[in-house]
Amino acid sequence: MSRRTRPTWLEPAQSSPEVPEREALPPGNPLTTREGWRRFVGRAPRPPEPLSAEALLALPRATRAARQDARRDYHADLPLVSTPTIQKVIATGRLLVQLNRNQISARRGAIISGMSGTGKTTALTQLARAHELATRRRHPRDPERMPVLYVTIPPAATPRMLAVEFARFFGLEIGPSANLTDVTNTVCSVAAHTHVALVLVDEIHNLNLATRFGAEVSDQLKYFAERLPATFIYAGVEVEAQGLFAGARGRQIAGRFAVVEAAPFAYGTAEQRNAWDALVATLESTLRLRDHTPGTLPAIAEDLYRRTGGMIGSLSQLVRGAAILAIETGIEQITDDLLDLVPLDYAAIRHTAPTKTSRRALGEIATL
Repeated sequence: MSRRTRPTWLEPAQSSPEVPEREALPPGNPLTTREGWRRFVGRAPRPPEPLSAEALLALPRATRAARQDARRDYHADLPLVSTPTIQKVIATGRLLVQLNRNQISARRGAIISGMSGTGKTTALTQLARAHELATRRRHPRDPERMPVLYVTIPPAATPRMLAVEFARFFGLEIGPSANLTDVTNTVCSVAAHTHVALVLVDEIHNLNLATRFGAEVSDQLKYFAERLPATFIYAGVEVEAQGLFAGARGRQIAGRFAVVEAAPFAYGTAEQRNAWDALVATLESTLRLRDHTPGTLPAIAEDLYRRTGGMIGSLSQLVRGAAILAIETGIEQITDDLLDLVPLDYAAIRHTAPTKTSRRALGEIATL
């Protein structure tokens, strides 16, 4: 396969040298808590180099099992590969933070919108991670500073439910008797003291402006945006189709938020195909499989596109799953047969055309 110049956006995300490696997130500390978020920001897994088959067998059984577990864990969560969406979200978010820094009201924000599996939450969290790491570098002696707040919109949310989500991120205990005003004031006070500058609101498609509670939650978000000197970034599935910009409230949102579209990779032009091939090659470079030959995945990039429909989430799952199977089976390389064993989401399967493997199999069956 001919060598192509990789776009500048296609580089594995770099770990921060200032932040030590930490343990994986325990189940009780998701990103929507302060502890979970800080672990996410500071996490920098080191890739385990594969041993030869002889060296691996020479290890004690417990040591060998632990090493293989570590390799599976690494491939289950491969280093992030940057994409045009991530780059655009980070550039847009950084500019908005600068523009809003001295604004008293009517601060501008952004909404990441697109189909499921196009990397919206990844882009959202990478923007915030980059912002927090930059803030830590500027304020190394202020460990209590919390520049980022991350929440999700619960299904069928009420204004108080949303306010409690904000409070939960800070670890605030909210009693059942606390009313909405109490919770809001407490959240705003803590956010001001910890210098929150970027607020992420995920699953914004759960906000239905056509309902009473949806409209009230929208008003509560706007109130938070007025109270907090921060930039708000939303993410959700096809928010335009969900009616987020409908009616008076929707027009107000549309007047203050830029939309960053998260779309599947296209494969029609030579430039688009080169971008996809480069993405596949960069993802392959993060693998640590003993017998995998570099260039194997770029050679089947078209087949990978057919399998995934250009969805970055589906491609990641496909490669990570095949890598884990390669370790478990001892094959130590990604093959077509292993790719066939990885379960993919329905959206990817729906867009999948017959692969070369399936056509070959059909031909063999036809000759029987």
